[in-house]
Order: sequence, then structure tokens, then C-alpha cells
Amino acid sequence: MGDMADPALSGTAEPARRVLLAAPRGYCAGVDRAVLAVEAALEQYGAPIYVRHEIVHNKHVVKTLERKGAVFVEETAEVPEGSIVIFSAHGVAPEVHREAERGKLATIDATCPLVTKVHKEAVRFAKENYQILLIGHEGHEEVIGTSGEAPEHITLVDGPADAAKVEVPDPDRVVWLSQTTLSVDETMETVDALKGRFPNLLSPPSDDICYATQNRQLAIKQVAAESDLVLVVGSKNSSNSVRMVEVALGAGATRAHLVDNASEIDEAWLTGVTTVGLSSGASVPEVLVEGVLEWLAERGYADVELVQPTEEHIQFSLPKELRRDLRAEAAAKVAG
Repeated sequence: MGDMADPALSGTAEPARRVLLAAPRGYCAGVDRAVLAVEAALEQYGAPIYVRHEIVHNKHVVKTLERKGAVFVEETAEVPEGSIVIFSAHGVAPEVHREAERGKLATIDATCPLVTKVHKEAVRFAKENYQILLIGHEGHEEVIGTSGEAPEHITLVDGPADAAKVEVPDPDRVVWLSQTTLSVDETMETVDALKGRFPNLLSPPSDDICYATQNRQLAIKQVAAESDLVLVVGSKNSSNSVRMVEVALGAGATRAHLVDNASEIDEAWLTGVTTVGLSSGASVPEVLVEGVLEWLAERGYADVELVQPTEEHIQFSLPKELRRDLRAEAAAKVAG
């Protein structure tokens, strides 16, 4: 036995495999509130409860709520008269509220309070006759909802390149607002480009990008700097999850992938990988992250280190409409 070389001494031992688990991750306060609102409505009023658009951008969450009796629709017109409809966390334009009234529906507004803040800013600046440069992605539900508050006063700016094409009636009366789920770095790059064209560009009274988006991007930056591979759990239509992959690549990760769950991970991605960075978007339940951790542990990545640059303690109360008898209100609308 004495002539056998010890791999650890000879330098041939494989480096220890590990997972760097980012925190904060997963559900933010706005998503938690929206999902709980649907569950509470089903418990209080019974199925079906209609939800306009996905309550949050996550396949697992939507399917789980569907099994409990939630019915997801694209348009308010699809909801039968006298029913209860919930508006998603991303917010809706005022016209959608009017559609619900015309359709004799009882409504629960599960819009994230931080998105509501941006809506209120849009209304205020429009009243003061500012042209609002809304930084965001065309077609995203949050952008559609915010734009609907003051369509004559809002110009969408989809990234730094778009800033060069913006035209405004009065360059001295312009203000920028943003979608809450963007990359912090790219948003500020867009703001800088806009300021180059409009030196008197006004900033919102407080940062529009949500605290949870910023915290998750900060954590993934730290994780990515030490990882060979980064996995972000989230759905492809989730803006904040997609941004986290981009932020990870920008922060030094060689490879980064967005996966809905462990079944979407390609084992070939682990070739030559010692350190896997792991996080999840703000609309992702923790059970999906746990599934990825189990999958990685089965392949030798059982050592998990937490990377937590900041903590979160924010909570939002449930929508006030849940304190009322909405079934009776809806019936009264139909009868009236």
C-alpha cells in the first residue's frame, strides 16, 4: 500500500464542488401579496375566481392556482357578468377598471404597491404637463398599465439605443420613470443617454426600480464573480428573472441559464464546473429552488454556501377588497 500515491498529495484530486446560493431570492413582497390575494379570494368566495393575465410571471404558480380554482383570462371581456376578477401584480390601465365596471364585475386589485407608486407619479407629472420618458420593455404588462395612466404624455424608451430617437414637445419639461423590474445598470445607462440629450431631465422623487429587483441583482453579481456556471430559476416571460441572467453574465459568469425548474437543466452544463451559482426571480416559489439544490446534490454539489449581501423585511397588507362581500356586490351589479 505504501507505494500508492495519495491523490490529495499528488495534486490530482478534484476540487470540491459547491453551490453559492444567493439571497435574497424568490418571492418579493408584491408577488407574495398577489398570490395570497388569489388564495384568500378562493377561500372566502369559492371558485371560480377569474384573474386577468398571469397573477405573476411564473408557470408553476399559475398552474398551482388553476388547480385550486383560479381561471386565468387574457381580457376582461372574457369574464362572465357578475363574477369576481383579480388584476395581476403588474398593474392595469384605468380603461381596464372601466371595462370591469361595464362588465358588472367585482374587482380585487392585486397590483404591487411599488407599481402603483409609478402609476401615481405618471398621473402627477402628466397633470404638471411634463413629457414622461418611461424606460421599459415594449409590450410588458407593467409598461402597458403605466402608459394607460397618461397615454398623451408618455413616450416609451426601450434601452439606451432608443434614447437617441426620442422626440419631446418641450425639452425643458421632461421626466423619466421606469418599469420596476429592469436591470439597474442598464436603466442608469439609458438615463445618462437621455440626460445627454435633455440636460434638464427630471428624475422621479425615488428610484422606481423595485427594492427586490435591486437586491436580487446585487446578490447575483457577488455570486457570479465566483461561479463557473450560474442558474437562475424563473420563467422566460419574467422580466426580472431574464435581467438576472444578463446581470450574472455582466458580472463575470462564464455561463448563465434561466430554467423554470430542475428538469430544464442540461447535465452537460456541469462539465468542468466546480462552483454553481444559484438564485431565483422575484415570482419564484422556494420549492423550485429546493428542487434544483436536490438535483445538484445528486451530482456531487452538496456543499451549499449562502451569499447574502442584504436582508429584506418588507411586507404588504392584502388588498382591502378582500374585507368585503364581493359575491353580493357582483350580484347587485347584475340585478341593478
